[in-house]
Amino acid sequence: MAVIGFIGLGHMGGPMSANLVKAGHTVQGYDLVPAALAAAADNGVTTVSSIADAVRGADAVITMLPSGKHLLDAYDEVLPHAASGALLVDSSTVDVADARAAHQRAQEAGFGSIDAPVSGGTAGAEAGTLTFMVGGSEADFQRAESVLEPMARKVIHCGGPGNGQVTKMCNNLILGASMIAVSEAFVLGERLGLSHEALYDVAAVSTGQCWALTTNCPVPDLVETSRANHDYEPGFAAALMLKDLNLALSAAEQSGTDASLGRLATDLYRRFNEEGGGGQDFGAIIKSIREHSGS
Repeated sequence: MAVIGFIGLGHMGGPMSANLVKAGHTVQGYDLVPAALAAAADNGVTTVSSIADAVRGADAVITMLPSGKHLLDAYDEVLPHAASGALLVDSSTVDVADARAAHQRAQEAGFGSIDAPVSGGTAGAEAGTLTFMVGGSEADFQRAESVLEPMARKVIHCGGPGNGQVTKMCNNLILGASMIAVSEAFVLGERLGLSHEALYDVAAVSTGQCWALTTNCPVPDLVETSRANHDYEPGFAAALMLKDLNLALSAAEQSGTDASLGRLATDLYRRFNEEGGGGQDFGAIIKSIREHSGS
């Protein structure tokens, strides 16, 4: 079993670190928020008062932070204090350029490094069924597998440094756009007298089938796993979807990719966030579509 430093014990990092403890690892956890530290301690994490204390003596260091700036700022403390030979694992969702900058800094300091963003939301973090999309060398990927497996359903090597982040933004571009399409279809059906049940029963076994429909349907009482059944309490908040779509759109612009649908999806999630929907599950965008539909 390993000693793991964990930086960022919020809605995702908290349950992820708890699953590492359940697997028998020793986890040294740090967060700026006292409540997050207290919750982690209740789950068996050894909580500490600084990043330096979290990484000291650790075989691996996992970061789960809000942005690339937070990640690079954290590395100012991680790199001088991490144990020689430690593997640095960043599971934040950040800009590809920031992910690759973090890799470069880790490499120059003599550490192995991977970017390993996740899919699965808070439910996946709690259940230990996240999908990790890993960017980095084959050797570092193999080193990371035993650390990631207690938190994961799947761990997939996506290529070199930064490619985990590329995969995450492409996946969520698909997810954001498909949720809007599913929501628009249900609203259109409502307005033309079609029952939710009839549309779901057909689309779920036809060419409209997708994860946004059959796992996180934006209409309640059709799919057991949907956050719509719980008043859109977030599994993956609309604010985070907007963040990921902005990252994808920025990457599209930098790479010269025509992402017209991605731009429209970003605009619609921005509108929903401006209307106050950011704290709800991203499937709650169906409310905004209903509100903006004509009388």
